[in-house]
Amino acid sequence: QVQVVESGGGLAQPGGSLRLSCVVSGSPFSLGIVEWYRQTTGHQRAWVAQILRGGSTTYGASVKGRFTVSRDDAKNTVYLQMTSLNTDDTGVYYCKHVAANLWGQGTQVTVSS
Repeated sequence: QVQVVESGGGLAQPGGSLRLSCVVSGSPFSLGIVEWYRQTTGHQRAWVAQILRGGSTTYGASVKGRFTVSRDDAKNTVYLQMTSLNTDDTGVYYCKHVAANLWGQGTQVTVSS
């Protein structure tokens, strides 16, 4: 059974940083392609970033240059390093294992002074 578990959320000040982790276990597809999404108050869940098997990455316009996604296949873990955070980044962040079409439970990120 595939499980996706996010962690690392919390409170950050504007201009601060946080690193989220996404651990995928039980997948017969290896870590594969993993995506990050976020849902902010009053908005639908939106795509944030993607990382492919070979490590290639793409980002949404609102986070490009501030967020970095990386992976450690040996640990079945994908990371989302978030820097220069602002209040618009507040929301619940979700990880998705694309091959299994499976979401994690989400982790709350709050950016506030």
